[in-house]
Order: sequence, then C-alpha cells, then structure tokens
Amino acid sequence: MKQDHTTHTELFKDKVAIVTGAAQGLGLAYVQALLDRGAYVVSSDLGTDRSGAGENHNLIAQAAQSLQANKGQLITHSGRLDQEAGCKELIDLAISHFGALDILIHNAGWVSYQPIDKQENDFLERSLSINVHAPVWLSKHAWGHLKQSSSPRIILNTSDRAMYEQYAQPGLVAYAAGKMAQLGIMNALSMEGKTHGILVNAISPVAQTRMWGITEAPEDLKPEWVAPGVVYLASPLCQDSGIILRASNGQFTATRFTENPDVVYPRDLARIKCASLEDVAHHWSSIKEWGDAS
Repeated sequence: MKQDHTTHTELFKDKVAIVTGAAQGLGLAYVQALLDRGAYVVSSDLGTDRSGAGENHNLIAQAAQSLQANKGQLITHSGRLDQEAGCKELIDLAISHFGALDILIHNAGWVSYQPIDKQENDFLERSLSINVHAPVWLSKHAWGHLKQSSSPRIILNTSDRAMYEQYAQPGLVAYAAGKMAQLGIMNALSMEGKTHGILVNAISPVAQTRMWGITEAPEDLKPEWVAPGVVYLASPLCQDSGIILRASNGQFTATRFTENPDVVYPRDLARIKCASLEDVAHHWSSIKEWGDAS
C-alpha cells in the first residue's frame, strides 16, 4: 500500500531541527528527509577528515547545494562542537535565524582504530569530546528552547559495535566508550525531560558511510534507508523516550534497557541470594540473566 505523506508533512510544519555531522552520509540523509517533510533545518559539520581531525568549512556549504530545499528552509553551520562555546553558538544560530528549536539530532562522530596497549590520551579525548561533551553541551543550551516546543525531541547516536560483544572489533575501545556514553546520557535526559515532554531516544544505524570499519562496506546498506526511523523519532508520532532504534538495510527494531520483574530497587533485585564466592560460583548458570550457561 502506498503511504500518504501529505498528512504527515504537517507534523513538521514550522518545526526547527539541528542536525550535526550533516555534510555527508547519514547526516545528509537525515537533513534531506526533514526538508522533504517541511522542517526548517540547521545543518552543521566541521568538515573533519575520517580520523576526526582537521577542518573544511566549505564541505557543509557544498553539501547544502546538493539538497532540495525551499528558499529559507535550510542554513548551514561549520564550527567545533568539542567545547561548550561551540555548542552554544550552534544553538544560538538556530534561535536567531528561525526563532525556535524543536529537534536536536546529534549525528556527528568518527571511527578510528587504536589497540588498547597503544591507547593515547589525545585519541581517547577526541572520541569523548564528540560523543560525550558535545551532546551534553548541545542539550544544555537547547534545553530551555526545547521546553517551549510542543513536541521537543533529542536523538543521540550509538552503535551495535558498542552494545553487543559479538559485533565489537579490536581497537574500538575509545569509539565504544563514546557510543555507550550516549545511552547513559539518553537515559538521564529522558528522565529529566519527562516533566517538560522532552523525548530523548537514540539511533543505532548500519549504513555505508566513510565511517565504515576496516572492511569494505556492503553496497546495499544505504544511509537514506536509515532516515525514516530518525524522522519518526523526531516527529510528534513518536511518544516513546529512552528507546534505542536499530536500523539496517531498510529494517528497524527497537530495544531498551529494562529492569527484571518484581525488583524493588536498590535493596531487592528479586534474584538469587549468595553469601560467599562459592555460592556465586554454584549458582552462576542461574545468575546469568540471559540463561546461557555456556
């Protein structure tokens, strides 16, 4: 059945969105999807290289020229987001130009590999800056404006390679730390935003972008196939918060951290009592909540 986009275009009428890491790949696809639905967009990208270093302020302008947008619907920003001042500058730009902010999508990130026994402080800090500092500072300066929105949304970015051990790769400690940190930020902001109606979720995308790992990306994993899920999370149709939406190959599945039944936190985990190392060892196969005794 053909979907009717006409009614849903109204969902983004007069809505203002910020998308970081928007010059190519997933971010560019998100921007175009929001523009197609009628949103006003601030598209931000510093133009770093694949390792997250350097700057190319022309990259976001060139990307904007490739997009289909109505006059006045799209503006661009190129600035550092690894410090609070740069994040405030981006939020202020959206407010000064469009007068409001409804949607914050933090897509910016980078992937690079460094074995744990070779880990360098600058390498780790680069990952933490874009994955931890940036979403915190962006949310801080967006918060007051989002509280005035009728459907405020924040969408953060995580990765299956951080969430699931079987998808992890050697050398991705810094990357995994940053991507898992965003889930902690999501949970905390989701709770803090409840009274204001601010919904905070995360996307875990798989797509062929320059950030793909050490092997060549499959040709069929297109960034635009992730965009419908992100646009849903950004829309008033989404009424969930604290959700991780996994997206790959045009398919979507949602997950979240859920507590075991009958738990009275923090004193009663409603599980197996043990008083010694030997008790824990004896009951270990039952203590493993996923039920895999191997």
